[in-house]
Amino acid sequence: MFRLADNLRVYLHRDPIDFRAGINGLAILVEQNMGHNPFERAVFAFCNRRRTRMKLLFFDRSGFVLVLKALSEDRFRWPRREEKVLALDAEQLHWLLDGIDLDAMIRHPVRQYEYVG
Repeated sequence: MFRLADNLRVYLHRDPIDFRAGINGLAILVEQNMGHNPFERAVFAFCNRRRTRMKLLFFDRSGFVLVLKALSEDRFRWPRREEKVLALDAEQLHWLLDGIDLDAMIRHPVRQYEYVG
């Protein structure tokens, strides 16, 4: 299993895509539909209509990398939110790849304290 850097931004395209799209088609989708620069330090995640396949696209210093994960018997638990593009962190992407429902996960809020008391 591969691991992405913890500080990497992840953008998830919520609607299913035509999975015949390759690197160029996905890079255009990132730029025109998602409103992001496909060359930025980020991973862009896409899923097919049946939620059995996921593609990850990212630019790695000298070229694009396209990763495909295909499930034979299960489905990805794609978030059911209104936003067209969801911002995730690398940990949440790994959870999604492992079959965890992100909508069911609730984290403790981040707290900022100014003194110990």
